[in-house]
Amino acid sequence: MNQIITAEPVTAAKSARMPSAQAAQTEQILLTRLHEIIDLQLLSALFQPIVQLQSGHIIGYEGLIRGPSDSPLHSPLNLFKVAWANNLTVKLEHLCRQVVLKKFAELDLPGKLFLNVSPECLLQRDAKHGQTLDMIHQIGIHPERVIIELTENQPTYDYQLLGQAVTHYRQMGFQIAIDDLGEGFSSLRLWSELRPEYVKIDMHFIQGINNDPVKMQFVKSIQEIAEQSGTMVIAEGIETQAEMLLIRNLGVAHGQGYHIARPHMQPAVILSAEVESVLCHNRTHLPLKNRIQRQNTVTAIKLLHQLPTVVPEMLNNQVYEIFLANPALQVIPVVDDGRPAGLITRENLIERFSRLYQRELYGKKPCSSFMDRKPLVVDRDTSLQELSNIIVEADRHHLSNGFIITERGRYLGMGTGQDFVREITQMQINAARYANPLTLLPGNVPINEQIERLLQSGSHFYTCYCDLDHFKPFNDAYGYRRGDDVIQSTAQILIDKIDSAQDWVGHIGGDDFIVLLQSSDWQARCDAILQQFKPMIQSYYSIEDRERGGYLSEDRQGVKVFYPLISLSIGIVKVEPGKFYSHHQIASAAAEAKKQAKKISGNSMFIDRRLGSAPEPLMHSIAALPSEN
Repeated sequence: MNQIITAEPVTAAKSARMPSAQAAQTEQILLTRLHEIIDLQLLSALFQPIVQLQSGHIIGYEGLIRGPSDSPLHSPLNLFKVAWANNLTVKLEHLCRQVVLKKFAELDLPGKLFLNVSPECLLQRDAKHGQTLDMIHQIGIHPERVIIELTENQPTYDYQLLGQAVTHYRQMGFQIAIDDLGEGFSSLRLWSELRPEYVKIDMHFIQGINNDPVKMQFVKSIQEIAEQSGTMVIAEGIETQAEMLLIRNLGVAHGQGYHIARPHMQPAVILSAEVESVLCHNRTHLPLKNRIQRQNTVTAIKLLHQLPTVVPEMLNNQVYEIFLANPALQVIPVVDDGRPAGLITRENLIERFSRLYQRELYGKKPCSSFMDRKPLVVDRDTSLQELSNIIVEADRHHLSNGFIITERGRYLGMGTGQDFVREITQMQINAARYANPLTLLPGNVPINEQIERLLQSGSHFYTCYCDLDHFKPFNDAYGYRRGDDVIQSTAQILIDKIDSAQDWVGHIGGDDFIVLLQSSDWQARCDAILQQFKPMIQSYYSIEDRERGGYLSEDRQGVKVFYPLISLSIGIVKVEPGKFYSHHQIASAAAEAKKQAKKISGNSMFIDRRLGSAPEPLMHSIAALPSEN
């Protein structure tokens, strides 16, 4: 009988076709085998790497479990199915945690451990309190390295109780992940209720995504929600290179799947050379808005004020007394179990109490009856630019009432409209102070700051030094007014040809510009700049000068000299992490590349592909658009 079961594991469908006596016998055999597995701890742990798709670094591993290889309970699906049918799920899960944790520590794997836990097990009241924490302390793993990955096999209904359990685990140092987003019974609501640090997109939406626009839109939407909620996304089930690159290009931070690495009892701590090469050489980048701006620009947290708060059950009379005791207080946040529920304004409450019999009618009622139930709520990491857009689109009263600032949905404090306007005004003053007055593009100070931000973030980018050739003689011959027009038109071409979400333009001064490109089609954009520059510049010359390709003008010594039409030279330096350490080094390399570009006649582009500034022979490729002048 054992050989028959081993050769063909019993499925639910097959069991349903068996005679009842035989099915009962089979179920008893499986139960006996399960007890043996639990009692003798006959489980094995496998680990599958989870990789950061932008850098190619392994950030951690998901711990997976397998039964004995010669058993119909080798598959975790069969294993937990039998456990569920016999009320042994909690006992089996605790054993799985123990096996995975011990093996993770034994292998001394780097990064985080994603530990599978079902909500029903998390909520079991008879489970030993703090057993997982005690276990990892004994093994020697810090709780901050462990991610509780909620795997939903059954519908979850008691969200409040689950939220309390998750809060309890967070207080012990654990983080939370939701598994199989989009596949489970209520995974989207779980995300909303629990605000996890990670969400895993179910493999159904990942496999074949490069050929399915609906799946791609689903993942895009999930990524957008994640960016707003401060959640990291992990794409599961990546099985092809095309899927991996598309997922990465959509901005998804992390990936997991057979194409990256299969589960193994002794997993690798670095990626295979093939996968690492693909990730490094086909690198595209998240928009600056999402990846750099959040950590380098002013955010809502700068506007934070601590105000007295009340709970929804507090009586209106009590809230009224708080306002009377604090004459400068204009609003009071209503907070329910750490989360914002509404706002009560001084003006609204006092105005209502001033009406005949209103205080007698409502004074002893909960303040929730008078509160604004839809206040403006923003996360602490919301940039002031984003906040500005939110306020503009919101109702007018939100600017005067202020806005609630949260962290992962939990109340932190308030921001006032007055502080917001003051900070925005100061930002505009600073931007104007360092902007080039002719083009209004960022000048030297913000150029250097932007380069430093890119360096600190470990970004790959291209620094393009753009310079106009023969500009000074043109200024002398045609006048400074015409020269200013040329500079402004050049600036407009640079702005038009970049991707504003990923790229950046600055004006060093005079006829020199800096363009920082992260677009994957950066070279095509540079070609387009040169192509558009040529007809633009010719429009500033007389017909006679255009026809002869230049003009005669006196040099500074009064000698007649023939000058060709203005052309544009672009010197380009490839910047990779660890190869340059300051904006000074990059500026020097870009200036040298520009010098090489200016040696080429006409509109030209010189690409210095060296990594860093080592004194090796200059290796380059040239893409030039010869002048037809």
